[in-house]
Amino acid sequence: MPTRRTALSLIVGTGATLALGAPAALARPAAGSRPFGRYGSPARRHDPGTLYVDAHGRGDHTDVQSAVDAASGTGRTIVIAAGVHRATVVVDAAHRDLTLIGASADARDTVLVYGNAAGTPRPDGTGTLGTSGSASVTIGAEGFTARDLTFANDWLRSDNPEYSGTQAVAVKVQGDRSAFHGCRFLGHQDTLYADSSSLAVFARQYYRDCYVEGDVDFVFGRASAVYDRCHFRGLVRPDLAAAPHGFVFAPSTAGAGSHGFLVLRSRVTSTAPDGYYKLARPWVPSSDPTARPMLTVRESRLGAGIDATAPYATMAAGHPWQEQRFAEHRNTGPGARITVPANRPQLSASEARAHTPARWLGDWRPLG
Repeated sequence: MPTRRTALSLIVGTGATLALGAPAALARPAAGSRPFGRYGSPARRHDPGTLYVDAHGRGDHTDVQSAVDAASGTGRTIVIAAGVHRATVVVDAAHRDLTLIGASADARDTVLVYGNAAGTPRPDGTGTLGTSGSASVTIGAEGFTARDLTFANDWLRSDNPEYSGTQAVAVKVQGDRSAFHGCRFLGHQDTLYADSSSLAVFARQYYRDCYVEGDVDFVFGRASAVYDRCHFRGLVRPDLAAAPHGFVFAPSTAGAGSHGFLVLRSRVTSTAPDGYYKLARPWVPSSDPTARPMLTVRESRLGAGIDATAPYATMAAGHPWQEQRFAEHRNTGPGARITVPANRPQLSASEARAHTPARWLGDWRPLG
């Protein structure tokens, strides 16, 4: 069986042929190629606010963080040439309305990746990074948009058996009005952290035509997030002999928040044996003991990997899933079979009218 890094190197696209372990792992391209495709170039900018990243020096910057740091003001765009860009990236709150674009229009070709975990020691020796600190990419700005990019964390449990902190975030998103179109999120535990900047902030996020894979709680956080036409894939756990292998969603919606995770027109699959995945469990963090996690999954196909008899689990004994805000509506597939009605709360047609992207996103309409 290939290692995680080998597997990642095989799926990033034909443009990246070397393992993710090498920085900017692309062979030097032939002269005359267009690394930024239809998005112009430094010589022919479509907009004066656009910056270009290419590891081979054909852009304004050779790494993503340098381009982010240089993108002062609001409403800037950064086009990233195909390749495996191995470094952490932080988009702080000052970079409002920033857009990152993968130049090839295929998310597999442009990969932002690093390999930290919650248990990774801090460089200064003052403990470990923690879950948030493990993120390959951290986004704190409002109005952030990403298109055609892969966000990955390739840290492996098997390489680090001594670690107890195995959370390894690919991207942490905190800003309101954050949108991802045609993006991929790759990891194991805690892949996609859809969060907000504080307990008092209700950050709206929109994910359209995206792919997310992982195992334990691999889509989690307190954001008011819509996942529209997305694919969620639970990975097999060779280190476990029995079910469950993991949990797809772990919302931590604030008690005062009226909207948590909304999943619609999507699909959930798994490489694990049938019934080895739970659809969700509620996360009530110690920092917010009044959280009331909310998840609605509607009009989506749930594959055989989901435990249809008991699709939900409780993370902490004091916060049973039955006391949270979990519901479904008109799902299909073997993982959506209702065998024990008490274990699968269903919305009525009238209730479902309140569980829509328009209700979740309010006056914000993400561009398609």
